[in-house]
Amino acid sequence: MLPVVAIVGRPNVGKSTIFNALTRTRDALVADMPGVTRDRQYGISKVGERACVLVDTGGLVAGAEGIDYLTARQVHQAIEESQLVFFVVSARDGLTHEDQDIARLLREHNRPVLLVGNKVDGTNPDIALAEFAALGMGPALPAAASHRQGMSSLMEEADSLLPPEEAGEADSEEDRDRLRLAIVGRPNVGKSSLVNSMLGVERVMAFDLPGTTRDTISAFMERNGVKYELIDTAGVRRRARVTDMVEKFSVIKALQAIERAHIVVLMLDATEGITDQDTTLLGHILNQGRALVIVLNKWDGMEEYDRKQVLSEMDRRLQFVPWARKLRMSALHGSGLKELYKAVKEAWRSATIDMPTPELTRVLLNAFEAHQPPMSQGRTSRLRFAHSGGNCPPRIIIHGNRTDAIPASYKRYLENVFIRHFKLRGTPLQIEFRSGENPYKD
Repeated sequence: MLPVVAIVGRPNVGKSTIFNALTRTRDALVADMPGVTRDRQYGISKVGERACVLVDTGGLVAGAEGIDYLTARQVHQAIEESQLVFFVVSARDGLTHEDQDIARLLREHNRPVLLVGNKVDGTNPDIALAEFAALGMGPALPAAASHRQGMSSLMEEADSLLPPEEAGEADSEEDRDRLRLAIVGRPNVGKSSLVNSMLGVERVMAFDLPGTTRDTISAFMERNGVKYELIDTAGVRRRARVTDMVEKFSVIKALQAIERAHIVVLMLDATEGITDQDTTLLGHILNQGRALVIVLNKWDGMEEYDRKQVLSEMDRRLQFVPWARKLRMSALHGSGLKELYKAVKEAWRSATIDMPTPELTRVLLNAFEAHQPPMSQGRTSRLRFAHSGGNCPPRIIIHGNRTDAIPASYKRYLENVFIRHFKLRGTPLQIEFRSGENPYKD
């Protein structure tokens, strides 16, 4: 396992900026306001010639209640699993009572601590950081994370405090063969509860308040020999209702997670039915060509009449995705997880299926003989052969002549033929026609 370094401090001292600078990513959401980060965000950084895991955390506040209390629990878990802590303070604000409270907390956890004096740009570092000596944690390392100043010195100092390198540790990297599973939906439909149920631990905050999750959080797991990357996303509301800048970036990152994922789990709130925003979000998923599993959450506790109404509405409004599995579950209690894993496995098999050219051509010609496309201007189109054009989603390229005259209804007919033959479930199928050159056109 790679050594873990937790980044802690009070709100708005630049923890996420340091995380992004050290991981050379933009994974952590950054804004000039307190309380943006709430969940633990993980990333890989290099310490000299070796790697370590950085954990970005939310800001600790005194007398935390409600969602601030849950944020504090996430911070405590990050400290417990770490071998080193970056305690970030603000050189502009000076020493505060909250900084002193956090210093006492870190002494209780008994972890090695590096004091980082961020935001020294525009100040005299020696003067600005002198008062932090009262914390009793050694001299503060000057840094200006927004300009990437002091990052190299910080990591060099960290290298001397991390435990000795274990055999094979230097070769440890993020597994690129993981199945990336994005959990998306409107706010407060239970996305974080589902992630926690799948992991079996409280990895992300689940709170009965829309907008609890602000960032896109990745968590890793393995089940029955399959490695997963679970991507918990912020809830996506209608554009007209999104006015806060942080929420706008949260929505952008959620849509980017759809693009990055292999399979998308679209969560719906069974108690609210299918909304226009659900179908809009489904359109984004289809535009990216992602494999899809639709989950009706909060199924427990509903009356039988309401259940029938929701199922009838789902069949009516989602009839344009007949290939997607539609499940009913309770993410909070973990019921329906077995069916979810089965649906994900089925969608993954279909999205990555190998379709040999001879078999594709044979299926195409049989379908063409059974039902030919309608004539256009007194002439009919001819289809000659087909071959695979890629996976995720599966793509079939069909060659022939006058293929530009083939109507959409015949394309759907061919899609259904291929879906039935290859037993595809949970993934869209893309068909592309290509016409051959006419040797007598000149």
